[in-house]
Amino acid sequence: MREWGLFSLPNDNFSLENAIINDNTQRWPLFIDPQVQANKWLKLMEKQRGLKILKFTQGNYLKFLESAIRMGNPVLIENIYEDMDPAIEPLLQKQISVKGSSMTIKIGDSIIEYSKDFLFYLTTKLANPHYLPEVSTKVTMINFMITFEGLSDQLLNILVEKEDPESQQQKELLVVEGVENANKLSKIEDDILTTLKNSKDILGDAKGIQVLENANVTQIDIQKKQAIGAKLEAEIDIKREGYKPVA
Repeated sequence: MREWGLFSLPNDNFSLENAIINDNTQRWPLFIDPQVQANKWLKLMEKQRGLKILKFTQGNYLKFLESAIRMGNPVLIENIYEDMDPAIEPLLQKQISVKGSSMTIKIGDSIIEYSKDFLFYLTTKLANPHYLPEVSTKVTMINFMITFEGLSDQLLNILVEKEDPESQQQKELLVVEGVENANKLSKIEDDILTTLKNSKDILGDAKGIQVLENANVTQIDIQKKQAIGAKLEAEIDIKREGYKPVA
C-alpha cells in the first residue's frame, strides 16, 4: 500500500480497496476515472515496465497493442467511450491458445505470441457510463471517482508542500524508506525460509547458521530504523494536522 502511495494512489480506503481489486481481478479492469486519478497512478506504477499508452482513436493502435502483447509490456487504453473496438474482443475474453509452452491469441487478422507478463488496463473519463452487458460482463468495472477523504489528503499534501516544504519532503522520504525497509525484511524472511528448507541438518550446517545470523543482525537493524522512522512520521503528522481544516 505504501508503494502504491509512492505512485500517487490517493491515500483513502476507497482507493486502496480499488487497487486491491485491480491487483487480484481475473478479468481486465475498466476504471471509471473522471478525475484521472487511476490514469495517473497506472502511468507511474507501470512506467518502469515500459507501459504503452494508447487510444482507440489512433489509426495504428492495434499494431502497438500486438507488439506489447508479444513483448509483455503493460498497455493502457485511455479515454474510452461506451463503445469498444470489436478487434479487442478476443483479448477481453482472454481467448488464449496454449500449445506446449507457447501461448497465442488472435487480434484482428493476426495470430500473435502472447506473453504471460502482459497486462491490460482501460480507463474512461465518463462519470456515469452505460456499458452494454456484452462489455460489462467481460471486464472488472472499478469506480475510481475521487472521495472526500482522498481529495482532502491530496489538498493537504499540496498545502503542506507550500507552507512547510521541509516537512513534506521529509515525510515523502520516510515513506520511500519505509517501502525499502519492508521489501528488505520480506527478502530476509524468504532467505531464512529457503535456508531452512534446503538444510537437512541446520545445527550442523555452518553456512546455513551464518546466513541465519546475518539475517538476524540485518533484521534487528532494519527494525530499529523502522521504529525511528515511525516516530519521526508521527511527529510530522501532528504538525500536518494543523493544516487539515484549510485542506
